[in-house]
Amino acid sequence: MIIIGLIGQMASGKSTATSYIEKKYQAACYRFSDIMRDLLQRLYLPSSRDNLIQISIRLREEFGNDLFAKAMALDIKDSNGQNYIVVEGIRREDDIVHLKDLPNFHLVGITGDIETRYQRLTSRSENSDDQEKTFADFAADHERETEKSIIPLMDKVEYLIDNNKTIEDLYNEIDSIIEKIKTKNNEKNN
Repeated sequence: MIIIGLIGQMASGKSTATSYIEKKYQAACYRFSDIMRDLLQRLYLPSSRDNLIQISIRLREEFGNDLFAKAMALDIKDSNGQNYIVVEGIRREDDIVHLKDLPNFHLVGITGDIETRYQRLTSRSENSDDQEKTFADFAADHERETEKSIIPLMDKVEYLIDNNKTIEDLYNEIDSIIEKIKTKNNEKNN
């Protein structure tokens, strides 16, 4: 089993990379935000970026900063038979505290220029408030704890994708990284 943890700032291409890996490699996907979205939906609250941030902060304050990482690691351990797993939405050191102990976990960073990422964000509707966001709002979002915590963790990635080019370039970089991981694993197992 190969576990790929994706980290990157808003609209860097994590969801696109995840979808590609899911389809091409039949990977199981785990998203940190899915846990929070499930809770917001159950409480009949909108899945806005603000609500996702607030529920994350409150739950971490109450139950520990590694709360979601524990759940994620346990979910992955229960996913028998999967050759590939993608973990999307890693944002802070505590998010990988339990994941990095899993065999064959690889942290992959995705970067992109702020202007490119803003265009991506406003052209999609992942969160209920994405399409109305101004560039100033988007830039201000980078000052939130959930975004600021990404920067130091990017120094710990094993592989880094520059996602300022075409979608085909992104896919080629992903394929290249997966081939490198498979080669490393084969060398380690022989």
